[in-house]
Amino acid sequence: MSALDLLRATPTLTPEQWSALPAALAADPTTALLALWAEPGIIHAAFAGPDGVPVLARAPAPEGRYAALSPARPGAIRFERMVRDLWGLTAEGALDLRPWLDHGRWPIAAPLSAQPRATPGIEAPQPEFLPVEGEGVHQIPVGPIHAGVIEPGHFRFHIQGEAVVRLEQRLGYKHKGIIALMLGKSPRAAAAFAARLSGDSTVAHGWAFAAAAEAALGVTVPPRALALRALMAELERIHNHLNDWGFVCNDAAFAFPHARCGFLREGVLRGCALAFGHRLMMDRVLPGGVAPDIAPEGPAAILAALDAVEREMPSLVAIYDSHASLQDRVVGTGFLDPALAERFAAGGFVGRGSGRRVDARLAPGYAPYDVLAPAVVVEAGGDVDARVRVRVAELGISIGLVRRLLADLPGGETLVALPDRAGEGVGLVEGFRGDCLTWLRLDDGGLIRAVFPRDPSWLQWPLLEAAIEGNIVADFPLCNKSFNCSYSGVDL
Repeated sequence: MSALDLLRATPTLTPEQWSALPAALAADPTTALLALWAEPGIIHAAFAGPDGVPVLARAPAPEGRYAALSPARPGAIRFERMVRDLWGLTAEGALDLRPWLDHGRWPIAAPLSAQPRATPGIEAPQPEFLPVEGEGVHQIPVGPIHAGVIEPGHFRFHIQGEAVVRLEQRLGYKHKGIIALMLGKSPRAAAAFAARLSGDSTVAHGWAFAAAAEAALGVTVPPRALALRALMAELERIHNHLNDWGFVCNDAAFAFPHARCGFLREGVLRGCALAFGHRLMMDRVLPGGVAPDIAPEGPAAILAALDAVEREMPSLVAIYDSHASLQDRVVGTGFLDPALAERFAAGGFVGRGSGRRVDARLAPGYAPYDVLAPAVVVEAGGDVDARVRVRVAELGISIGLVRRLLADLPGGETLVALPDRAGEGVGLVEGFRGDCLTWLRLDDGGLIRAVFPRDPSWLQWPLLEAAIEGNIVADFPLCNKSFNCSYSGVDL
């Protein structure tokens, strides 16, 4: 029996059963770790098999300790560090227990635990980085403040000559206390915080949170609302893929595609603003549906923007393909081993660019994608170029999906009332960079008792560290943008 079969049979484990999980996972490579989180005195995890259906597990953590999953699933490392910072639970046997979110400046330790502890007002300790030894090895610190408009994050490079020997990231600078802000609120009130976990994925995270609340409450969403959610999600994918494609070219010192992609993206964002009243469509997805409905002039504005994208894409692709200086920078750069992508359960263009045929729209799947059945684009190259080509192909697919959704938009209501009752639910939605997951539990009054929103970047940031090894320092911006992980999404 696989680890997944055991968890489906017994999702609530004893500490002893949880302690057996690492060995069971080590013997079952097909079970992917999706997330790890906690609530006071309890450790939680979400897993998935080939069908993509999330399977939950939980266990008490007596005396604040639980068996680490990181020896069997390295994707658990940063989750375990985060759990220790927020809930004060320690993973025994963990591969890494350095702080993640808490940089030593919080006024209290373990703020989400049953008994938060005041911390002395001392100078924050210097960050600890793993050592690298060898002749000529030196360090280059980059960030957390960067040139340009970018979220804060510290990158510590160990360099030998021009080659990167090791890269380590230190994030957490965008910690907002999202979970604490959600607790005690109704799903409708808390939806605003889910929408701001990572602003570029506001639709996807809003949908995942809404789906979790709807599963917990047994609410059926109107067909028109589901179609509008998918419409917004595909528009979000389109404007982000245009942005990334342009910035990858810009980081290779090729400004023309960057300028044109930025121009086309601006047209899409203006169409979104006319259709939904917000350029990023923030706060439009709510538990129970969407609000407001699409504006009467919205479809025409969206279609006009997409017409412009379609007209210019062939020439942009030809330019991308035909410039040897650009191809020299992107082909073979930032290679991500498919085996490593599989081990970390990487989704989105990071996983699909390294051969992983995964897409939450189809597996486990959800409406209306069960009818739309979008094609899944997979590239085997594993490099910057492969991740760009996944995006470019998905642009065309998403434009086709938007046209179909607008042509067949159902009538009817867009938002239904939510009952006030207890429940537990999980939502899994495919965003532009991968699967967004939210789990929540509601009390008898329908208020949030516990919640955890997980951005796909949790499982992708570590892979960037691996992909940059052996590359030159000058290629880091290319590699970084080809992954485009969210800082805010993992800083909570």
